[in-house]
Amino acid sequence: MHHDFDRLNSRLDSNASAAEGYEKYLFSQRTAPVVLDRPKEDIIQMWVADMQFAAPQAALDAMLHRLKHPIFGYTMNYDDQLYDVFDAWCQRRHSWSFPREQLVLSLGVIPALFGLVSYLCGPHDKVLTLSPSYGYFKHATVKSGRTLVTSPLINNDGHYEVDFKDFEEKAADISVKVFFLCHPHNPTGRLWSEAELRRLAEICFKHGLKIISDEIHCDLLRSGLKHTPLAKLFPESREIVTCMAVSKTFNLAGMMIATIVIPDEALRAVWNELHYPFINPISLAAAIGSYRGGEAWLDELRVYLDGNFALADEFVRGHLPNARLRIPEATYLAWIDLRAYFSGSVNLTRFFLERAGVVIEGGEMFVDSGEGHIRLNLACPRSVLQEGLDRIRNAILANQ
Repeated sequence: MHHDFDRLNSRLDSNASAAEGYEKYLFSQRTAPVVLDRPKEDIIQMWVADMQFAAPQAALDAMLHRLKHPIFGYTMNYDDQLYDVFDAWCQRRHSWSFPREQLVLSLGVIPALFGLVSYLCGPHDKVLTLSPSYGYFKHATVKSGRTLVTSPLINNDGHYEVDFKDFEEKAADISVKVFFLCHPHNPTGRLWSEAELRRLAEICFKHGLKIISDEIHCDLLRSGLKHTPLAKLFPESREIVTCMAVSKTFNLAGMMIATIVIPDEALRAVWNELHYPFINPISLAAAIGSYRGGEAWLDELRVYLDGNFALADEFVRGHLPNARLRIPEATYLAWIDLRAYFSGSVNLTRFFLERAGVVIEGGEMFVDSGEGHIRLNLACPRSVLQEGLDRIRNAILANQ
């Protein structure tokens, strides 16, 4: 079956955050209002990490089937349907399996992060992560009253590596109780190697840290690459929590459902006592349907995304030769270094919205170590990508 990823799908008037919520999310009320010289319909969204592609038919069919039952009461994951298809998926795609009792559900990975920080950290404890960092690692920590500590990645001409000396120095702080691992990494797109994963985990184990491994982008790799779940490398460990979801893989972020694997029985008991237990019945059906029948869609998507990255790479090389884009090993997010074109004081999120009519996320959105960079969402029809790149180039050159 051929899936039409070139199809244009307007998201206006659907309460989509990508189309309706960017000003509220990206700009503080304390800053100057955004000044736009074009109508909302002409704004290109290349920011928040969901896709401009229709969800797979397998997900839609599963939701339609569930809608035939006219009652939508309180729902929990009582049977084994989701476990069976998700575990089979993990075995096929990642050569990893886990027992049924270790699986719990959450209304998304973000609520899981908030909950786990509270369950694992006291009020004066700290959480460690690598930077630049997914913004909600900071939000889940700071808004829970804890302190975030960052270990900056080493940027080798666009290829990011862990500074293990700095990481261990930070991990050795007795106040640090949790390490947030983003694997694959957002925003740089690194797919951490087994050697890197083992070294990170062994440092954490040595210093008594729990690891929350956010692996939500695990299915969105460049062709030919394979994801290794951290927990697969340490099958006897009870110190790793693995977070995955259909939200990124099948463009179902709004369904608010995530699969969390917790081997530690004591932590799982705390989760079951304190975490909100109910889920949307339509979301559950969508997740089961996607894992059961969405594989061909995903395989075609990955090929399409490879093409989008090839286009973006060629464009940047040809039109913005002083910029740096390294095609990421994973995710559909391009992390572009524009420091050659901008001073550190420029808010790139505002600049490209006001000057180009393109919504992107500037490096300032990624905790620290992201100055002068932008994150572009390339999960869009190729015609939209081309127009967005043209606008970005024109705005940069007009500013020189």
